[in-house]
Amino acid sequence: MLYVVIAEDRPNGLEHRLAVRPAHLRHLESLGEKLVLAGPFLDANEKAIGSLVVIDAASQAEAEALAAADPFVREGVFESYRVRRWNWGINNPAGR
Repeated sequence: MLYVVIAEDRPNGLEHRLAVRPAHLRHLESLGEKLVLAGPFLDANEKAIGSLVVIDAASQAEAEALAAADPFVREGVFESYRVRRWNWGINNPAGR
């Protein structure tokens, strides 16, 4: 089942985001095939202000645990985040 993590960064948190980013990328890499896609939301100046992560998990609880383990969550980069069940209905390349 697919789940989407929708996260918003703390205001003026770009420097902190960049400092934590290597650990965040290691976490995403550790998800292996559970990671479907990921990337930042950008402001008008092309600076990251949040994230979108799509993961394949067996349950809501697993998806929430994977999101909570992200260094961006643990290190306070995100001001808020939500984990929601998601259906990839259009242009789904893997038929997930």
